[in-house]
Amino acid sequence: MSAQTFAKGADTGWLQQMEANNYLFYNDQGVQQDCFQILKDKGINSIRLRVWVNPSMVDWVNGHCSPAEVVTMATRAKNMGFRIMIDFHYSDSWADPSKQTKPAAWASHSFPQLLDDVYNHTYSVMNALKANGVTPEWVQVGNEIPNGLLWPEGSTSNFAQLTQFLNKGYDAVKAVSATSKVVVHLDKGNDNARFRSFFDRLTTNGGKYDVIGMSYYPYWLNQDYTASISSLQYNLTDMASRYGKEVVVAEVGGDCTNAPQNAYDMLVAVQNAVFAVPNSKGLGLFYWEPEGYRSFSGYQLSAWGNDGKPRLH
Repeated sequence: MSAQTFAKGADTGWLQQMEANNYLFYNDQGVQQDCFQILKDKGINSIRLRVWVNPSMVDWVNGHCSPAEVVTMATRAKNMGFRIMIDFHYSDSWADPSKQTKPAAWASHSFPQLLDDVYNHTYSVMNALKANGVTPEWVQVGNEIPNGLLWPEGSTSNFAQLTQFLNKGYDAVKAVSATSKVVVHLDKGNDNARFRSFFDRLTTNGGKYDVIGMSYYPYWLNQDYTASISSLQYNLTDMASRYGKEVVVAEVGGDCTNAPQNAYDMLVAVQNAVFAVPNSKGLGLFYWEPEGYRSFSGYQLSAWGNDGKPRLH
C-alpha cells in the first residue's frame, strides 16, 4: 500500500454543531480557519461522519448528525478533497456496546418491518449523498456492535437476525454505490477472542461485508498503549488472514491534553500496526473527534485545546 492510499482520518461528527454554536478554529499560527482546512494541512485525508435517524436538534452534544446534516458535511468534505466514511448507528443518538436503542420511529415495528427500515434508511442517505456527488469510500453498517444492534431483535443472542440486518444494510449500500466498502465495526481492537467469536458467527450466518473495523482506546482500557499494541497488531493481521478481509482502525484516541507525547507515540504505533498488515489489507485509521474540544464536548480525548488550536503536530 502506498502512503497516498493509506487513510489518515478524523471523525468530525461534532463540527457542524460547534460551528453553529460559534466555536472557532485556529491554526498553529493563531489564524482562524475552517477546521477541515486545518486538518487537511495536518495531513488528514479522510473524514468519518455518524448518521442518526431522527436525532434531537436542540441537544448540541448528543444530538444533530441528522441525514440532512451529514449530507451537507460530507459534501463539504468531499469538495475539499477528503475521502469519506459514513457511520450508520441505526439509532437516534449514540450507539455503542452498552446501548443499541432503536430509533423512536421504529420502536414498535416487527422484525420484517425493521429489515425494511434498515434498508430504506441506508438507501435514502446513500442516495442523498450520491445526488450531491458524494461516493463514500467506506460505509459502516452499525457502530461498535459486539453485542449486536437494534436490540432486542438484532442482539447477538439472535445472531441470524443480526446478520439479516447487516446484510440489508450491505445490500442498500451496494444498490446505490457498488464501489463503497461496507465495514462491520467492533470495539476493543486488541481483543482477538472478541473478534473471532463475532466474525466466526457472522461468517456461519452468511454475513456480507468488505472490511473489519476496530476501535482502539488504551485510555479507556486504563492502561498504556504499550501493554496492548502488540495485541492490536496481532488482531489486525489475524482478521485479515482468517476472513480474507481488509481491516481499518475506525476509531482511535489518546489524552492529548495531559499526555500529548504519549498520545502521539500511540498514534504512530497504531499507524505502523495497520500499515504492517500483509497484502496491503490495512486501510488506515481515524481519530475520533479531534476537533471536539472539551469546553464544548467535555470529551477528554479530543486533540484540540480550548484555545481553538490543535494539540498534536
